[in-house]
Amino acid sequence: MAIEPLIEIEAGQGPRSSGVTYQDLLDAETREVPEVLRMQAARETPVVRVPIDRYTSQEFHDLEVEKVWKKVWQFACREEQIPEPGDHTVYDIANLSILVLRDESGEIRAHHNVCLHRGRALKDFDGNSSDLRCPFHGWTWNLDGSLKEIPCRWDFPDVDQDDYALPPVKVALWGGFVFINLDPDCEPFENHIGDLGKHFERWPLEKRYTEAHVAKLLRCNWKVAQEAFMEAYHVVGTHPQILAGIGDANTQYDAWDTFSRAMTPNMTPSPHLTEEPTEQEMINSMLSVSLDEGPMFNVPEDMTARQMLGQMTRMQLQAQVPSVQELTDAELADSFYYTLFPNFHPWGAYNKIVYRFRPYKNKPNECIMEVLFLSPFRGRRPPAAKVKWIDFDAPWSDAIPEFGSLAKVFSQDAYNIPHVQKGLEAAQHTHVTFANYQETKIRHFHTLLEKYLQA
Repeated sequence: MAIEPLIEIEAGQGPRSSGVTYQDLLDAETREVPEVLRMQAARETPVVRVPIDRYTSQEFHDLEVEKVWKKVWQFACREEQIPEPGDHTVYDIANLSILVLRDESGEIRAHHNVCLHRGRALKDFDGNSSDLRCPFHGWTWNLDGSLKEIPCRWDFPDVDQDDYALPPVKVALWGGFVFINLDPDCEPFENHIGDLGKHFERWPLEKRYTEAHVAKLLRCNWKVAQEAFMEAYHVVGTHPQILAGIGDANTQYDAWDTFSRAMTPNMTPSPHLTEEPTEQEMINSMLSVSLDEGPMFNVPEDMTARQMLGQMTRMQLQAQVPSVQELTDAELADSFYYTLFPNFHPWGAYNKIVYRFRPYKNKPNECIMEVLFLSPFRGRRPPAAKVKWIDFDAPWSDAIPEFGSLAKVFSQDAYNIPHVQKGLEAAQHTHVTFANYQETKIRHFHTLLEKYLQA
């Protein structure tokens, strides 16, 4: 397929929204602000217009499979999903299927989830087994991928023991996450992740467990879904009920080599508002208090809403996080959402959210949106929650038991997303246009995607 090029326009240092900057808010902190929050990397990525067929075309989807999903490091599972020898999980993306497991020695491995006899998937579901036996004819492999047994072995004189080991998939571990790469000649994982680990030294993700894991099927391209969660620009149109308590247009956006970040301040009003809300109105809006209900929490006269939310969160975390009293109000109140190319979205500080977006089956207009809640713990790590699947036509409100009122926010986002796909498929114009600053993360993503496509 001939790749239609991105339209590049030199961005330069353009204007920023009115109101306080994120760094201004940090200046008001009463605790020492960590260096990670003081970093500023407003990389100038010139890409602002992306061809629409990159969201709609089967040809382009197939190209992504070859150039991206078969080449890039990608998050496959959490370590606590496979805690014991023999535990395995199936990671499917597009038309690819990978089996991630823990072998007898405790080492985490990955293999292509395909029998080398007639091609049946070796495992259909997550589980535990002492070996990898194909349900069709019984060909069996050891957990390390070596061939163990072939029924009627005498009938396969041409099958060499070593040649019929399961093709291995490269594995890397970071922050309690298991990453895989299908390319045997891929770059080292350390090169791909870059300095992201330094950003999370203060908030170690390996000291968490999967409290909840929900996967929602969506009728849209995986990039359409992902991009809806990479900026705060949509808040004024999609989540107007929280404008009193979110500085949406005052978000700071940063981009490094392979990852980007947004820092959205909470308990500070949106610059879109024409009237200044009270401290109580700020906290009410973010805690989903309706007009006909009394406040859940009253903000004391000698505190701001930011300080109060920070103090409330400290109290919630004090049993699990020994260093919680050192954390700033910003770390406990604000939203820090990272994106590691291509589809891994861990949130910073002690916000529990991690997103993953991936194509569903082998279609350009269907995808899986996953939300994990990672929670700190003391003592023995609790078992990982099982994945809860929500079908295409079922609502995000089905996840209220897992996510509470946040599921209602996801419902607002999910309502838009299929309509974006519908509009793209009906569009008469040729390109999607992105903002110079507020959509920095998306533009950065497409710059990296282009590099893989041209490799």
